[in-house]
Amino acid sequence: MITEQTFTAWNLEPAINKGLEDLGWENATWIQLESIPSAREGKNLIGQARTGSGKTGAFGIPILEQCEAIGKLQALVLTPTRELASQVCEEFKQLQSDKGLKIISVYGGTDIDKQAKELDDGVDIIVGTPGRVMDMSKRGHIDLSQPSIFTLDEADRMLDMGFMPDIMWIMEKLENRQQTLLFSATFPPEILDAANEFMPEHVYVSSGGFELDIPDIEQHAVRIGRGNKLWVMGRILTQEREGQTIIFCNTKRMVDMLVERLAKHRFSSAVGLHGDLPQNKRERILNEFRQGEVEIIVATDVAARGLDVQEVTCVINYDLPDDLDSYVHRIGRTGRIGRKGEAWSFITKDDVPTLNKLRASLGLNINDSEAPELVEGVREPVQRVDDWSEVADVFGMVPLTLQLSGKISKLAIIEHAMSLVRMQELALGDIRTKDGITTLEVHSSKVSYVKEALDGSEINGVNITVSL
Repeated sequence: MITEQTFTAWNLEPAINKGLEDLGWENATWIQLESIPSAREGKNLIGQARTGSGKTGAFGIPILEQCEAIGKLQALVLTPTRELASQVCEEFKQLQSDKGLKIISVYGGTDIDKQAKELDDGVDIIVGTPGRVMDMSKRGHIDLSQPSIFTLDEADRMLDMGFMPDIMWIMEKLENRQQTLLFSATFPPEILDAANEFMPEHVYVSSGGFELDIPDIEQHAVRIGRGNKLWVMGRILTQEREGQTIIFCNTKRMVDMLVERLAKHRFSSAVGLHGDLPQNKRERILNEFRQGEVEIIVATDVAARGLDVQEVTCVINYDLPDDLDSYVHRIGRTGRIGRKGEAWSFITKDDVPTLNKLRASLGLNINDSEAPELVEGVREPVQRVDDWSEVADVFGMVPLTLQLSGKISKLAIIEHAMSLVRMQELALGDIRTKDGITTLEVHSSKVSYVKEALDGSEINGVNITVSL
């Protein structure tokens, strides 16, 4: 991902060179190498790059270089979420160093009057979400006829979230638009149609090795039932590693439940992040995470959209996402710009088709793994429980294999099991014998008791050994 191209070789403005130096950026990433020269020449650009490839610098450096500190809107950047808008805005401010540009993030969930006053006082660059930018334009606080540079970041996410009508409305108002920079991880037909309509002449660039743009990430898949996901996660979180961790869940409710469960098992440093939290609390959590004050964040996909923290070394998919792009986005939170990282995904039997699709469609090297061993001297954080959901059928019946030292009737086995364990006869299902192997179906609510009671017992001198 990192190239041999140095930023100093481009003869950028002194202020931007200082910003790059303060950030510790010496060499450009692939997407920066492909984008920056063309963007500096004022060309329209379509860039294909995933989060974590350095694309904010790819469009940010040319924008900052072209803008002047005059208090007049010269560039507009649209992002799909508040968090990403805040993240991009902050990176712009770091990159510009002491150039003096006024850069404002504009998104919902914040005091609209305060935001309006900031805009009315003059602004050089706006980074915002489509809905709030459109709203502030209609209220007269943003003059969309002013900016000459327009950037659309994560265009495919905009489409997924239903923002395309708002974006088209905004683009039609950009009367002075001279340069358009569009970045997206994938290009659905709607994105391509819009690009061809508003920027018929453009340069196409992509990050090197795009399909595998997640280097140095060890990917693990652990087959486990829902009842023991917390056990595996406890093992992972107690491993000796540096850096921070993000745990992904598919729902807000699961985020809250998991934070509570982690706190009960001595992981009180975990903090939840999802869309139902007030915006000021979300921003506080994100800032604390970026500053290293929070070690573990449990989040939904949308809430983590702006999480660009280089110290993240571990990502855990507590719930496997339904779509392929979300998986790549999640694990891309670690291994940032050439750093190493690891991603763990918990796979129930219902997740197996999605896992197979990830491997086949994207060619990802996801290793089948067991829960990591306990670190020496560390007590088991979460105890493993009996969880038969992974081997039960749709009726909750679990097949037990009985190895018998002699012949015995099916009825005798049933009566023997009923005598050892108090249960209704419905708890026992089919009993079959094939090639000398006897299989007894037991309901998941009684299987632990039946397995323990039958294993090592005997019927009329015939010994029984039980296994799954």
